[in-house]
Order: sequence, then structure tokens, then C-alpha cells
Amino acid sequence: MSLALIQAMRARGRPVFGICRGFQELNVACGGTLARDLGDLSRSLPHHAPEDVAFEAMFDHGHAVDLNPHGVLARALSSTRLRVNSVHYQGVERLGEGLVVEATAPDGVIEAFSSPAGDPPLLAVQWHPEWGAEADPVSQTFFALLGRALRGEPLMLPKGETLDPA
Repeated sequence: MSLALIQAMRARGRPVFGICRGFQELNVACGGTLARDLGDLSRSLPHHAPEDVAFEAMFDHGHAVDLNPHGVLARALSSTRLRVNSVHYQGVERLGEGLVVEATAPDGVIEAFSSPAGDPPLLAVQWHPEWGAEADPVSQTFFALLGRALRGEPLMLPKGETLDPA
């Protein structure tokens, strides 16, 4: 059902956003595939906290991501590197058709993507910006981007302009 909803929203030119599983579903809806076992602790960069940690502590598990310097996130944040939480077992194996990589983990795993300029707004992240957003300027900027798109403004900011999440 979610794949049909994604396709219907995109066909109508409506903004679509994804977080974690929504990120994964958007990739599949666009023809991409998923990799499994990204949380395996034997990986060079496990993408999930160890099984024995408390729920809140899972979101302390994280890593850096490198942002596409020409992407929506890098422009909005005036940064090319972030630290994000990482609590996922699956991720992008093959990126969906027409999507643009916004962020990658040090092991090459895609952590965010968007639609090209001119397409209906689409922005998805593998991490959880909603977790602790009240104290995180990066998360606040992410949600400000969503607000822009919902108001019919372009996701991509003009060069040199940053987004004030307030």
C-alpha cells in the first residue's frame, strides 16, 4: 500500500519525505533495491546499536555522513559533514531511478537522497531527525526544509543562502 501511495503522491506532484523505513520504501518505489544486515557488528561500520542497549541508548549510536556539496542538505546546512544517529538493519543497495545521493556513510552506504531539481520534491534520510529534534539544529533544518516544500517553495536553496530553522 505504501508503494502505491508514494507513486500517487509523486504523480500528483506532491512533496514526499522519508525517514528510516520511509527512506527505504521510497528507494524501492523508485526502482531501487535494499541491502540487509547493515547492523552486523562484524561490519567495518555497523549501522545499528548492539542488541543489548536500552531503547534510548540506541539513538546514541551513530556515525558521520558526508554530504553531497551540491545537494539540498549541504546547501541548507552550509556543511558537508554531519554526525547522525544510526539504527537501521537495511539500507540502499542500488539507488532508485532518478534519485540523487545527498549523504553517504564512511563505508559508502547511502544515507540520504533527493529528487532532481524540477521534479516533485522528495527528500529522504536513513537516520532519525525526529529523535531529540528540539535540541538539534540539523534536525530543525531538515524539518524546515519539509515546511518549505509543503508551502510550495523549492527544496534547493539558492547558492550561498542557508536556512534558518527558526
